[in-house]
Amino acid sequence: MDYQLKDKRVFISGSTKGIGFATAKTLAKEGAEVIINGRSQESIEASISKLKEEVKTANISGIACDFSQKEEIDDLIEKLGHVDILINNVGIFNPKDFFEIPDEEWKDFYEINVLSGVRLSRALLPKMLEQDWGRIIFISSESALNIPTEMIHYGMTKTAQLSISRGIAELTKGTNVTVNSVLPGPTFSEGVKEMVDADDNNKKEIEEEFFSTERPSSIIQRFADPQEVANMIAYVASPLSSATNGASLRVEGGVVKYI
Repeated sequence: MDYQLKDKRVFISGSTKGIGFATAKTLAKEGAEVIINGRSQESIEASISKLKEEVKTANISGIACDFSQKEEIDDLIEKLGHVDILINNVGIFNPKDFFEIPDEEWKDFYEINVLSGVRLSRALLPKMLEQDWGRIIFISSESALNIPTEMIHYGMTKTAQLSISRGIAELTKGTNVTVNSVLPGPTFSEGVKEMVDADDNNKKEIEEEFFSTERPSSIIQRFADPQEVANMIAYVASPLSSATNGASLRVEGGVVKYI
């Protein structure tokens, strides 16, 4: 399928690995100009090298930014200039007992997971509205709907993203700009591998235990691959999704037991 993304300028926060990296690769294959992001220039350069190996025609660049530092975000926005598609993917998570989460960690999660998307959207949406075309996509989580008791602060930030996304979508009324959220479920990214202590060798064993105890409501009963999530993101980013706005789109394998 031609997603009609050739020469569209895309910025993906938090995209040197996992879902962000898979999305960057997918959009690069479609001919988009992709700007990736990581906290260090070293991680960006390594990811660009890998992307160009996998996609020979890739038009890829990168900008380093630590989204816990407002001044770095301001610098990023100045360097970015105009983009057609903004994918708010950067995020942190850390399983921790509710009674042991200090105020500082709540603030850090909110700063990175929520305010990063607020600041980028606030800066980049006006030009999208002016040109009457654009896409903003928040990468939320099924944890926005099923708040995990082991990561209540993470769930809170993911729910906040849904509110912000829907609210910003209202500002695009009558235009060809859309704002949507994508909600992945448990995905076999680098971060999840580390959290559940899994690798490609013991994946099946860990998977069976995780879905029997932690996510028993899953219908697919397995981790999603980052590419499966990237496929949804690519569609939402494309002109083909023009009638989808203000939506929360689930790629979570049926974990959420809501109609």
